[in-house]
Amino acid sequence: MRHRIEDTVTVITGASSGIGRATALAFAKEGGTVVVAARRKAALEELALDCEAAGGRALAAPVDVTDGQAIEALARRAIETFGRVDVWVNNAAVTLFGRFEETPPADFRRVIDTNLFGYVQGARAILPWFREQGRGVLINVSSGVGKMPQPFASAYVISKFGIIALSDCLRQELWNVPGIHVVSVLPAAIDTPLFQQGGNYMGRAAKPMGPIYDPETVAQAIVSAALAPRREVVVGGNIRAAIVAQRLMPGLFDRWAARVVEKGHFQEHTIPPTSGNLFEPMPEYASVRGGWKRPRQRPPVPWMALAGAMGIGLGFGLAGLKRRS
Repeated sequence: MRHRIEDTVTVITGASSGIGRATALAFAKEGGTVVVAARRKAALEELALDCEAAGGRALAAPVDVTDGQAIEALARRAIETFGRVDVWVNNAAVTLFGRFEETPPADFRRVIDTNLFGYVQGARAILPWFREQGRGVLINVSSGVGKMPQPFASAYVISKFGIIALSDCLRQELWNVPGIHVVSVLPAAIDTPLFQQGGNYMGRAAKPMGPIYDPETVAQAIVSAALAPRREVVVGGNIRAAIVAQRLMPGLFDRWAARVVEKGHFQEHTIPPTSGNLFEPMPEYASVRGGWKRPRQRPPVPWMALAGAMGIGLGFGLAGLKRRS
Protein backbone atom coordinates (compact mmCIF):
# COMPACT_ATOMS: atom_id res chain seq x y z
CA MET A 1 0.00 0.00 0.00
CA ARG A 2 1.35 3.38 -0.99
CA HIS A 3 1.31 6.25 1.51
CA ARG A 4 1.34 9.11 -0.99
CA ILE A 5 -0.83 9.53 -4.07
CA GLU A 6 2.14 10.86 -6.02
CA ASP A 7 3.69 7.38 -5.71
CA THR A 8 0.66 5.59 -7.17
CA VAL A 9 -0.31 4.31 -10.59
CA THR A 10 -4.08 4.06 -10.87
CA VAL A 11 -6.30 2.62 -13.60
CA ILE A 12 -9.83 4.05 -13.73
CA THR A 13 -12.57 2.64 -15.95
CA GLY A 14 -15.57 4.73 -16.91
CA ALA A 15 -13.27 7.74 -16.74
CA SER A 16 -14.72 9.88 -19.53
CA SER A 17 -17.47 11.44 -17.38
CA GLY A 18 -19.01 11.66 -13.94
CA ILE A 19 -17.36 10.00 -10.95
CA GLY A 20 -14.61 8.45 -13.07
CA ARG A 21 -13.55 11.76 -14.58
CA ALA A 22 -13.63 13.47 -11.18
CA THR A 23 -11.57 10.64 -9.68
CA ALA A 24 -8.89 10.88 -12.36
CA LEU A 25 -8.55 14.62 -11.73
CA ALA A 26 -8.43 14.06 -7.97
CA PHE A 27 -5.53 11.61 -8.28
CA ALA A 28 -3.75 13.89 -10.74
CA LYS A 29 -4.05 16.93 -8.48
CA GLU A 30 -2.16 14.94 -5.83
CA GLY A 31 0.59 14.17 -8.34
CA GLY A 32 -0.57 10.64 -9.12
CA THR A 33 -0.28 8.72 -12.38
CA VAL A 34 -3.59 7.72 -13.95
CA VAL A 35 -4.58 5.45 -16.81
CA VAL A 36 -8.02 6.64 -17.89
CA ALA A 37 -10.19 4.12 -19.70
CA ALA A 38 -13.62 4.39 -21.34
CA ARG A 39 -15.22 4.18 -24.80
CA ARG A 40 -14.89 7.87 -25.75
CA LYS A 41 -11.39 8.39 -27.15
CA ALA A 42 -11.62 12.17 -27.63
CA ALA A 43 -12.98 12.69 -24.11
CA LEU A 44 -10.17 10.56 -22.65
CA GLU A 45 -7.48 12.45 -24.54
CA GLU A 46 -8.90 15.75 -23.28
CA LEU A 47 -9.02 14.33 -19.74
CA ALA A 48 -5.40 13.14 -19.97
CA LEU A 49 -4.31 16.67 -20.87
CA ASP A 50 -6.32 18.07 -17.95
CA CYS A 51 -4.73 15.56 -15.58
CA GLU A 52 -1.24 16.49 -16.71
CA ALA A 53 -2.05 20.19 -16.37
CA ALA A 54 -3.22 19.45 -12.82
CA GLY A 55 0.17 17.99 -11.92
CA GLY A 56 -0.11 14.28 -12.64
CA ARG A 57 0.87 11.87 -15.40
CA ALA A 58 -1.82 10.37 -17.59
CA LEU A 59 -2.42 7.80 -20.30
CA ALA A 60 -5.65 7.67 -22.31
CA ALA A 61 -6.72 4.12 -23.09
CA PRO A 62 -9.98 3.71 -25.06
CA VAL A 63 -11.68 0.44 -24.12
CA ASP A 64 -15.09 -1.16 -23.79
CA VAL A 65 -15.26 -3.01 -20.46
CA THR A 66 -17.57 -5.64 -21.95
CA ASP A 67 -14.56 -6.88 -23.97
CA GLY A 68 -12.58 -9.12 -21.63
CA GLN A 69 -9.53 -9.35 -23.89
CA ALA A 70 -9.42 -5.57 -24.19
CA ILE A 71 -9.46 -5.24 -20.39
CA GLU A 72 -6.58 -7.70 -20.06
CA ALA A 73 -4.69 -5.67 -22.66
CA LEU A 74 -5.45 -2.51 -20.65
CA ALA A 75 -3.81 -4.01 -17.55
CA ARG A 76 -0.75 -5.12 -19.55
CA ARG A 77 -0.43 -1.72 -21.23
CA ALA A 78 -0.58 0.11 -17.89
CA ILE A 79 2.12 -2.11 -16.40
CA GLU A 80 4.33 -1.99 -19.48
CA THR A 81 4.06 1.80 -19.55
CA PHE A 82 4.51 2.60 -15.86
CA GLY A 83 6.04 -0.57 -14.41
CA ARG A 84 3.17 -1.47 -12.08
CA VAL A 85 -0.43 -0.73 -11.08
CA ASP A 86 -1.13 0.15 -7.45
CA VAL A 87 -4.86 0.91 -7.65
CA TRP A 88 -7.55 -0.35 -10.01
CA VAL A 89 -10.89 1.49 -9.90
CA ASN A 90 -13.78 -0.42 -11.47
CA ASN A 91 -16.21 2.40 -12.16
CA ALA A 92 -17.74 2.04 -15.65
CA ALA A 93 -21.53 2.11 -15.45
CA VAL A 94 -24.63 2.51 -17.58
CA THR A 95 -28.24 2.49 -16.48
CA LEU A 96 -31.71 1.59 -17.73
CA PHE A 97 -35.05 3.00 -16.64
CA GLY A 98 -38.40 1.31 -17.16
CA ARG A 99 -40.77 -1.26 -15.78
CA PHE A 100 -39.11 -4.65 -15.67
CA GLU A 101 -41.27 -6.32 -18.33
CA GLU A 102 -41.12 -3.29 -20.64
CA THR A 103 -37.32 -3.02 -20.89
CA PRO A 104 -35.86 -4.84 -23.93
CA PRO A 105 -33.88 -7.98 -22.98
CA ALA A 106 -30.86 -6.82 -24.99
CA ASP A 107 -30.76 -3.52 -23.09
CA PHE A 108 -31.19 -5.31 -19.77
CA ARG A 109 -28.32 -7.67 -20.56
CA ARG A 110 -26.09 -4.79 -21.68
CA VAL A 111 -26.41 -3.15 -18.25
CA ILE A 112 -25.37 -6.38 -16.52
CA ASP A 113 -22.54 -6.94 -19.01
CA THR A 114 -21.16 -3.45 -18.43
CA ASN A 115 -21.74 -2.86 -14.75
CA LEU A 116 -21.17 -6.35 -13.35
CA PHE A 117 -19.20 -8.39 -15.88
CA GLY A 118 -17.12 -5.32 -16.66
CA TYR A 119 -16.03 -5.38 -13.01
CA VAL A 120 -15.50 -9.14 -13.08
CA GLN A 121 -13.23 -8.75 -16.09
CA GLY A 122 -11.41 -5.84 -14.48
CA ALA A 123 -10.74 -7.92 -11.37
CA ARG A 124 -9.61 -10.91 -13.44
CA ALA A 125 -7.22 -8.70 -15.39
CA ILE A 126 -5.52 -7.02 -12.43
CA LEU A 127 -5.56 -9.56 -9.58
CA PRO A 128 -2.81 -11.78 -11.08
CA TRP A 129 -0.57 -8.71 -11.23
CA PHE A 130 -1.50 -7.74 -7.68
CA ARG A 131 -0.65 -11.26 -6.50
CA GLU A 132 2.70 -11.07 -8.27
CA GLN A 133 3.40 -7.70 -6.61
CA GLY A 134 2.05 -8.88 -3.28
CA ARG A 135 -0.03 -5.73 -2.97
CA GLY A 136 -2.67 -3.58 -4.62
CA VAL A 137 -6.03 -1.94 -4.03
CA LEU A 138 -9.10 -2.93 -6.05
CA ILE A 139 -11.88 -0.38 -5.67
CA ASN A 140 -15.34 -1.38 -6.91
CA VAL A 141 -17.77 1.52 -7.23
CA SER A 142 -21.23 0.15 -6.45
CA SER A 143 -24.13 2.32 -5.24
CA GLY A 144 -26.45 2.87 -2.34
CA VAL A 145 -28.95 0.78 -4.30
CA GLY A 146 -26.43 -2.06 -4.10
CA LYS A 147 -27.89 -2.76 -0.68
CA MET A 148 -31.31 -1.18 -0.94
CA PRO A 149 -33.58 -2.05 -3.91
CA GLN A 150 -35.36 0.49 -6.05
CA PRO A 151 -38.09 0.10 -8.68
CA PHE A 152 -37.90 1.02 -12.37
CA ALA A 153 -34.14 0.42 -12.59
CA SER A 154 -33.96 -3.31 -11.93
CA ALA A 155 -31.02 -4.10 -14.23
CA TYR A 156 -28.94 -1.34 -12.63
CA VAL A 157 -29.89 -2.39 -9.10
CA ILE A 158 -29.13 -6.06 -9.81
CA SER A 159 -25.71 -5.12 -11.16
CA LYS A 160 -24.93 -3.01 -8.10
CA PHE A 161 -26.00 -5.79 -5.71
CA GLY A 162 -23.74 -8.10 -7.71
CA ILE A 163 -20.77 -5.75 -7.30
CA ILE A 164 -21.14 -5.88 -3.50
CA ALA A 165 -21.21 -9.69 -3.66
CA LEU A 166 -18.17 -9.75 -5.94
CA SER A 167 -16.19 -7.61 -3.50
CA ASP A 168 -17.22 -9.78 -0.55
CA CYS A 169 -16.22 -13.00 -2.32
CA LEU A 170 -12.86 -11.60 -3.40
CA ARG A 171 -12.01 -10.49 0.14
CA GLN A 172 -12.55 -14.03 1.37
CA GLU A 173 -10.36 -15.49 -1.37
CA LEU A 174 -7.63 -12.94 -0.69
CA TRP A 175 -7.57 -13.24 3.12
CA ASN A 176 -4.07 -14.76 3.01
CA VAL A 177 -2.61 -11.95 0.87
CA PRO A 178 -2.72 -9.05 3.35
CA GLY A 179 -1.21 -6.60 0.86
CA ILE A 180 -4.21 -6.83 -1.47
CA HIS A 181 -7.32 -4.89 -0.48
CA VAL A 182 -10.83 -4.84 -1.97
CA VAL A 183 -12.97 -1.77 -1.29
CA SER A 184 -16.65 -1.27 -2.09
CA VAL A 185 -17.79 2.33 -2.60
CA LEU A 186 -21.51 3.06 -2.22
CA PRO A 187 -22.47 6.56 -3.42
CA ALA A 188 -25.86 8.16 -3.00
CA ALA A 189 -27.41 10.17 -5.86
CA ILE A 190 -24.57 12.06 -7.56
CA ASP A 191 -24.64 15.05 -9.90
CA THR A 192 -23.37 13.27 -13.03
CA PRO A 193 -24.62 12.80 -16.63
CA LEU A 194 -25.65 9.19 -15.89
CA PHE A 195 -29.33 10.08 -15.92
CA GLN A 196 -29.28 11.87 -19.28
CA GLN A 197 -27.43 8.98 -20.91
CA GLY A 198 -29.42 6.05 -19.55
CA GLY A 199 -31.65 3.80 -21.57
CA ASN A 200 -35.23 4.83 -20.86
CA TYR A 201 -38.54 3.09 -21.47
CA MET A 202 -40.60 4.89 -18.82
CA GLY A 203 -41.84 7.53 -21.26
CA ARG A 204 -40.54 10.29 -18.94
CA ALA A 205 -37.03 11.69 -18.63
CA ALA A 206 -35.13 10.54 -15.54
CA LYS A 207 -33.55 12.67 -12.83
CA PRO A 208 -31.66 11.89 -9.62
CA MET A 209 -33.57 11.86 -6.35
CA GLY A 210 -32.34 14.16 -3.61
CA PRO A 211 -30.24 14.74 -1.73
CA ILE A 212 -27.76 15.04 -4.59
CA TYR A 213 -24.02 14.95 -3.83
CA ASP A 214 -21.02 16.31 -5.72
CA PRO A 215 -18.98 13.82 -7.81
CA GLU A 216 -15.84 15.32 -6.28
CA THR A 217 -17.01 14.03 -2.90
CA VAL A 218 -17.01 10.47 -4.23
CA ALA A 219 -13.68 11.04 -5.96
CA GLN A 220 -12.07 12.15 -2.72
CA ALA A 221 -13.49 9.11 -0.94
CA ILE A 222 -11.89 6.89 -3.58
CA VAL A 223 -8.52 8.65 -3.21
CA SER A 224 -8.72 8.21 0.57
CA ALA A 225 -9.58 4.52 0.16
CA ALA A 226 -6.55 4.06 -2.10
CA LEU A 227 -4.29 5.34 0.68
CA ALA A 228 -6.11 3.73 3.61
CA PRO A 229 -8.28 0.88 2.29
CA ARG A 230 -11.46 0.05 4.15
CA ARG A 231 -13.96 -2.70 3.49
CA GLU A 232 -16.77 -0.34 2.57
CA VAL A 233 -17.08 3.38 1.95
CA VAL A 234 -20.53 4.98 1.96
CA VAL A 235 -20.84 8.43 0.40
CA GLY A 236 -24.03 10.13 1.57
CA GLY A 237 -25.17 10.04 5.16
CA ASN A 238 -28.71 9.03 4.22
CA ILE A 239 -27.71 5.67 2.75
CA ARG A 240 -27.03 3.67 5.91
CA ALA A 241 -30.24 4.83 7.56
CA ALA A 242 -32.29 3.92 4.49
CA ILE A 243 -30.74 0.45 4.40
CA VAL A 244 -31.78 -0.04 8.02
CA ALA A 245 -35.32 1.07 7.22
CA GLN A 246 -35.63 -1.38 4.33
CA ARG A 247 -34.41 -4.26 6.47
CA LEU A 248 -36.60 -3.48 9.46
CA MET A 249 -39.86 -3.05 7.54
CA PRO A 250 -39.42 -4.42 4.00
CA GLY A 251 -43.11 -4.67 3.12
CA LEU A 252 -43.90 -1.09 4.05
CA PHE A 253 -40.68 0.11 2.44
CA ASP A 254 -41.54 -1.66 -0.84
CA ARG A 255 -44.97 -0.06 -1.13
CA TRP A 256 -43.71 3.36 -0.16
CA ALA A 257 -40.66 3.26 -2.47
CA ALA A 258 -42.77 2.21 -5.47
CA ARG A 259 -44.90 5.34 -5.14
CA VAL A 260 -42.16 7.77 -4.19
CA VAL A 261 -39.65 6.66 -6.82
CA GLU A 262 -42.15 6.74 -9.68
CA LYS A 263 -43.08 10.28 -8.73
CA GLY A 264 -39.67 11.64 -7.75
CA HIS A 265 -37.22 9.87 -10.09
CA PHE A 266 -38.78 11.10 -13.34
CA GLN A 267 -39.50 14.48 -14.85
CA GLU A 268 -42.82 15.69 -16.18
CA HIS A 269 -41.84 15.95 -19.85
CA THR A 270 -42.14 12.84 -21.98
CA ILE A 271 -39.44 11.25 -24.13
CA PRO A 272 -39.54 8.49 -26.75
CA PRO A 273 -38.07 5.05 -25.92
CA THR A 274 -34.28 5.05 -26.16
CA SER A 275 -31.33 2.77 -25.43
CA GLY A 276 -29.28 5.85 -24.51
CA ASN A 277 -25.56 5.13 -24.33
CA LEU A 278 -25.91 1.40 -23.69
CA PHE A 279 -24.46 0.37 -27.05
CA GLU A 280 -22.89 3.57 -28.33
CA PRO A 281 -21.34 6.36 -26.22
CA MET A 282 -22.81 9.85 -26.27
CA PRO A 283 -19.97 12.38 -26.78
CA GLU A 284 -22.06 15.34 -25.67
CA TYR A 285 -22.08 14.17 -22.04
CA ALA A 286 -18.33 13.84 -21.44
CA SER A 287 -18.37 16.00 -18.32
CA VAL A 288 -17.95 15.56 -14.58
CA ARG A 289 -21.31 17.04 -13.64
CA GLY A 290 -24.77 16.49 -14.98
CA GLY A 291 -26.12 19.90 -13.96
CA TRP A 292 -28.63 18.51 -11.46
CA LYS A 293 -27.64 20.45 -8.37
CA ARG A 294 -29.39 23.78 -7.84
CA PRO A 295 -27.79 25.21 -4.70
CA ARG A 296 -30.08 28.24 -4.53
CA GLN A 297 -33.26 26.23 -4.86
CA ARG A 298 -34.93 24.68 -1.87
CA PRO A 299 -33.91 21.00 -1.97
CA PRO A 300 -36.61 18.35 -2.38
CA VAL A 301 -37.49 16.18 0.56
CA PRO A 302 -34.77 13.50 0.56
CA TRP A 303 -36.66 10.25 0.21
CA MET A 304 -33.86 8.04 1.48
CA ALA A 305 -33.37 10.26 4.52
CA LEU A 306 -37.08 9.91 5.24
CA ALA A 307 -36.73 6.16 4.93
CA GLY A 308 -33.85 6.27 7.35
CA ALA A 309 -35.83 8.30 9.85
CA MET A 310 -38.64 5.77 9.61
CA GLY A 311 -36.22 2.95 10.26
CA ILE A 312 -34.53 4.67 13.17
CA GLY A 313 -37.88 5.56 14.69
CA LEU A 314 -39.07 2.00 14.36
CA GLY A 315 -35.84 0.76 15.90
CA PHE A 316 -36.28 2.99 18.93
CA GLY A 317 -39.90 1.90 19.20
CA LEU A 318 -38.98 -1.76 19.18
CA ALA A 319 -36.25 -1.14 21.73
CA GLY A 320 -38.76 0.61 23.98
CA LEU A 321 -41.21 -2.27 23.71
CA LYS A 322 -38.46 -4.71 24.56
CA ARG A 323 -37.52 -2.75 27.69
CA ARG A 324 -41.14 -2.67 28.84
CA SER A 325 -41.71 -6.38 28.27
